[in-house]
Amino acid sequence: MPTPRDVLTPDALAMVQTIAHTGSFAAAARASNMVPSALTYRVRQMEDALDVLLFDRSSRQARLTEAGAELLREGARLLADIDAVANRVKRVATGWEPQFTIAVDSIINHATVMELCETFFLLNPPTRVKLRAETLSGTLEALTSGQADLALGVVMETGTTAGLQREPLGTVRFAFVVAPRHPLAHAPEPLSDEVIRRHRAVAVADSIQRGGGISFGLLPGQDVFTVTGMPAKLDAQVRGVGIGFLPTCLAQPYIDAGRLVVKRVERAEQQIQVNYAWRKSGKAAQGRALKWWLAQLQSRVTRAALLGERGVRPTR
Repeated sequence: MPTPRDVLTPDALAMVQTIAHTGSFAAAARASNMVPSALTYRVRQMEDALDVLLFDRSSRQARLTEAGAELLREGARLLADIDAVANRVKRVATGWEPQFTIAVDSIINHATVMELCETFFLLNPPTRVKLRAETLSGTLEALTSGQADLALGVVMETGTTAGLQREPLGTVRFAFVVAPRHPLAHAPEPLSDEVIRRHRAVAVADSIQRGGGISFGLLPGQDVFTVTGMPAKLDAQVRGVGIGFLPTCLAQPYIDAGRLVVKRVERAEQQIQVNYAWRKSGKAAQGRALKWWLAQLQSRVTRAALLGERGVRPTR
């Protein structure tokens, strides 16, 4: 009789995934280019070796039993581990990462990131690039959790740098802005917190998956309209549905065009230091994609362009 080690092969696990996805043995056989009897035989071999039923055959559909569902979950993890091993082997052989993931905070200029990606692809590297849209704490979490290889626009406290390397992108300054038709547009300055609290604020949702995240500029008891990123926050404030602080690099064109009005407030001027960060490793252990991106980020012009400074384009 075959043992679990004999039957739990990557092909067999993928076959279970296909059956669960298609909902029947016949459909799975067609998708796998197998005759139904051969597929059924392989499933029975797995069930005999594991001494469990993987599928409930009491109906016309192939429904996973609890044991089958557990095998599907663990099988997906094992297949991902096999892919990861293959990727690491390929990286050792070529020096290029099979996939390079960049966590991009919503404060970062999207057009500049696209221009850098365009330049990177001109190298014709064997690396797939994945961009993750993140906000606030979620940008750092994507890096620390291993879901990203590089993070752009990270706000990091001194105690959060263990295992990471960071370099400054620059300082982002914020202005308190409202739409021209908003009630606060003509209110006496400087605006007090008490006056601001009476009006709806627009806040950006923190994309962190665990924990409560962070927020900036909100007052206790203030009505809040929460959006998914800085571009959405800008849109909401231009429409007059809320108020709040916006990065001057993002808001300035709208201020110049009269679509936003800057209001002085009693609170101190807001500004934050943003960084780019990556996981620590020796230079010899760095993949060629990471080295390329870090080389681009050494340019002051590129860093300024990522923060949306007008008239600045990344170096090539």
